[in-house]
Amino acid sequence: MSALMLRSSVRCLVTVFDTFSASSRKVIAQAAAVSHQCYFRKTMHYQTEQRGHQNSPDYRLYFKTSDGKYISPFHDIPLIAETEPENDVPAKKSKKSESEVLYNMVVEVPRWSNAKMEIAIKEPLNPIKQDEKKGKLRYVANIFPHKGYIWNYGALPQTWEDPGQKDKETNCCGDNDPIDVCDIGTQVCSTGQVIQVKVLGILAMIDEGEMDWKVIAINAEDPDAKNLNNIEDVRKNRPGHLEATVEWFRKYKVPDGKPENKFGFNGEFKDKDFAVEIIKSTHEHWRALVQKQKNTGGIDCKNTLCCDSPWRCTTDEAREVVQSAPAFGSAHPVSPEVEKWHFV
Repeated sequence: MSALMLRSSVRCLVTVFDTFSASSRKVIAQAAAVSHQCYFRKTMHYQTEQRGHQNSPDYRLYFKTSDGKYISPFHDIPLIAETEPENDVPAKKSKKSESEVLYNMVVEVPRWSNAKMEIAIKEPLNPIKQDEKKGKLRYVANIFPHKGYIWNYGALPQTWEDPGQKDKETNCCGDNDPIDVCDIGTQVCSTGQVIQVKVLGILAMIDEGEMDWKVIAINAEDPDAKNLNNIEDVRKNRPGHLEATVEWFRKYKVPDGKPENKFGFNGEFKDKDFAVEIIKSTHEHWRALVQKQKNTGGIDCKNTLCCDSPWRCTTDEAREVVQSAPAFGSAHPVSPEVEKWHFV
């Protein structure tokens, strides 16, 4: 791991402590599992706060530390999952090799769901919202035999696929988003959950001429995580999973009248070491972005924890951003059309 990357992770690390008792945590978890109407939802190290109405254009999911300070999931959650300090004593540095490093993943879309939720890169504090196209909320189609997204889908924080940077292998520029992650673990996560993942490999998808890397990873807490350490392990232990992933990404826009997506490297997955290098590169591009060394192109870099960023704001300024959003209310109905099956 580069010293630059490690320093960034340490500078932006949030020290959080769980203030709930074990019984309280159980109640909170059960309530969140039963209903998404819960106003605050506890994640591993972070809380989320809902504003607006689910299934509507005004819905936003903001992030905050467990002590109530609002943050950006794009800029303030560290890329590298660090060990938490105890009693204000700094955690010891991990002795793991680069290939064993765990990364934080911000879950945007739970497995089997259809709403295209994503980090709003052009809004202050970058909440999660539902993507829109031509004024309509976006949902991915059910392409037989797949129901919605076939993995927990999300992004690695503190990464950016620079649209001004041409990939030397595929000759395509970045898609202007954090790098995407597919968690192939067995747990169905929730939108806004922050999990620690092992990187296994990467797929080079080319989306309408833009480079759109898809990192393949597994939740470190998954029972199978110890058996899956690289892309070949996935191929051996999960027969058909990688092929289904390529097929899903190839066809998921076809029901919307778009052509099939293309891939670099003939659609072959690259290994873990290759994936780590791509992640490191996108992290360096993000650092340049948040330090105002790159044209933001409309990306909002407001953050509360990146100490060396000119975009850093105060706790009060961050609170004002959230309070200016519509108050949380009841969810809107979802069109039955979302449940339609497509055969392509």
